[in-house]
Amino acid sequence: IMLHSTLALSLLLIAVSSNLAMAIKKEKRAPQTLSRGWGDEVTWVQTYEEGLYQAKKSNKPLMVIHHLEDCQYCQALKKAFAENEEVQEMAQNNFVMLNLMHETTDKNLSPDGQYVPRIMFVDPSLTVRADITGRYSNRLYTYEPQDIPFLIENMKKALRLIQTEL
Repeated sequence: IMLHSTLALSLLLIAVSSNLAMAIKKEKRAPQTLSRGWGDEVTWVQTYEEGLYQAKKSNKPLMVIHHLEDCQYCQALKKAFAENEEVQEMAQNNFVMLNLMHETTDKNLSPDGQYVPRIMFVDPSLTVRADITGRYSNRLYTYEPQDIPFLIENMKKALRLIQTEL
């Protein structure tokens, strides 16, 4: 009987510890704060400088999303961006990703003003691609939720430019 209860107890301990290990693993996979809701599976850099460094190092374009927490247009775009599988997949695999709630000192990132939401691309040679624009002539780098297919085209364009130019 002693052996039987020892076995039962050790099985119980194994079960508890493996559940605990799973709980800890799940804990680690908590949404990373850097995503700010733009996509928790995407790896986000923290600063523009880090983004430039990673773009150069990995030979991937940097995508910079300027937004503000209390901007309804940003919230709407964020939701569409986070829910689109193709955007998320490309963001995760083909781009260095940065979302900012403040302006950088790089004036090249605000060629036509400091409005939000604003999405700009920087190629691995660290050139801001002012030629990759959205659909609106008054705010060249803004996108609305219904513009996600257009944004996808621009992401593909940013990737093509690297292959042809660098």
